[in-house]
Amino acid sequence: MRKMTPPMKMLGIVLLLALPAPIFIVFGASFNGTGYIQFPPVSWSLRWYAEAFTDPRWGRAVLTSLWIAAVVATLITAISFLAAYFTLRYAPKISGWLELAIFSPLFFPHASMGVAAVALMAGMGIVGTPWAIILAHLMVTIPFSYRPIHVALKSVDPDLIRAAEVMGASELRALWDIILPICRSGILTSLLFTGIISFDEVTVTMFLIGPDITTLPVQIFTFIQDDASPVLAAISTLSVVITFVAILLLERVAGLSFFVQRQSS
Repeated sequence: MRKMTPPMKMLGIVLLLALPAPIFIVFGASFNGTGYIQFPPVSWSLRWYAEAFTDPRWGRAVLTSLWIAAVVATLITAISFLAAYFTLRYAPKISGWLELAIFSPLFFPHASMGVAAVALMAGMGIVGTPWAIILAHLMVTIPFSYRPIHVALKSVDPDLIRAAEVMGASELRALWDIILPICRSGILTSLLFTGIISFDEVTVTMFLIGPDITTLPVQIFTFIQDDASPVLAAISTLSVVITFVAILLLERVAGLSFFVQRQSS
């Protein structure tokens, strides 16, 4: 392997420091005591965090984003597991076509997906309801759910399943007692990662909100157009903290390696 030269090391350090720089700027601006966003702060105050916790609009938006993310993560993980299990066990020949369909949302801009979602949900009469947002988030998150589960299922030794069947276990019993425990890390990865994506999704969601429901990212985007007060920096900081804690939990519980296809030796 080629040894890194001092200029290359310096460039790497600069890039690593530059990437999180906007987050630190927002974090510092959230403690500004003046009535507008400024960095570095001229005075220090927690008034914007107090406003964020006392304004009912932010509380409703956070709770809405959390429960929608929980529902989306649970549903898409179950759907992805059933799809991956069926194709790997019964229809491996269509696995490639299924993966192409599942990963197709990655090929399209989210704005165009939002327009398509509006047309679809309007035909179903559910635009402006939580179900429209949930269905749209299912489409957005399925590539990130299917990958870790598919990788985890491929790591299951088929001989274990055959041995369980020889011993008289039904397929459902083998699935519950053998496959699910082995795939636990992949399932947890799917739950946490899709929950994070759903919680932070804004582009598609903007097309589907209504007067009675909005999510935290959309609330932030709407608020910044009307009043760019430092409360936005406080809310953004809290959102980053929630996402960061979820990623740490994901790495601690399951690791991020399930997003990389394991190669057989």
